[in-house]
Amino acid sequence: MSYENIVKVGDASLNVYSEGSGSRTIVFMADLGITSPVLEYRPLYTKMAERYRVVVIEKSGYGYSGHMISKRTIENLVMEDRYSLKAAGIEPPYVLAVHGYGGIEAVYWATQYPEEVKGILGIDMGMPDHALAVAKELSEMKRQEMVRKRRDFLIKVAKKGLMSKLLYKQTLDVSGLMSGGYLTAEEKAQYKELYYKNLLNEEVSDESVLMTENATKAHDSGKVQCPMCLFISDMNGQMKSISWRELSVSFAKRANAEYHLSDTGHYPYSKIPGMMADTFMTFIEKNCK
Repeated sequence: MSYENIVKVGDASLNVYSEGSGSRTIVFMADLGITSPVLEYRPLYTKMAERYRVVVIEKSGYGYSGHMISKRTIENLVMEDRYSLKAAGIEPPYVLAVHGYGGIEAVYWATQYPEEVKGILGIDMGMPDHALAVAKELSEMKRQEMVRKRRDFLIKVAKKGLMSKLLYKQTLDVSGLMSGGYLTAEEKAQYKELYYKNLLNEEVSDESVLMTENATKAHDSGKVQCPMCLFISDMNGQMKSISWRELSVSFAKRANAEYHLSDTGHYPYSKIPGMMADTFMTFIEKNCK
């Protein structure tokens, strides 16, 4: 089965995969550094494709997409999201299904183009608040040093030697998809190939470097007005003064969002996809007209 549907956005080549049909379009947006969103979120979106049209955007440097042409500013990221969908013939409005720091893009999209976004589904979504809380505790110099150290670590993992074998559960299988039963053997082989192909792409480093700047712009863009349903995990964040969950719950309450607490970590779609899909679809039917 092919998961490639490459469209052109300016000089960029982006993969926009879709399946299913229905009166609503659910757009999956990835966390920072996800190997291949089209494979990563498959356990969840295949269940939702039974009722809706689901679409997975693979950003520059992710999955089957080509490399970045423009700087990874929030404006460029959201522009590529929007234009890639239109290039694929997928018109708004959308419900955004968002994992991790894709939430910064989703907040900016929903506030700048509210007519295009009918709802947001948070898959342990990162909010601008998370990145800004980290920025308060870590100097920009220290944070950039962490980005560089992370890249140095990945360079060692990319050699596929002893380190990559010892840290298999923290790297290639961090979400549990490689050891789980949701992907076929062929899909797992492709996932592994894409993992090493994309591991050192500059796009992820550039997004990391610009995270505080992008989060500030998203935070200052206004309050999200569309309905939101958020799954919030027990993940350990980088903040010492406040937890990931506390910040997420605070955001949800301010936004009048429906939220559900989960103790399955930052990758709940590989642990409880059925329950998540049922919750999201019930929410969509009631709130995203």
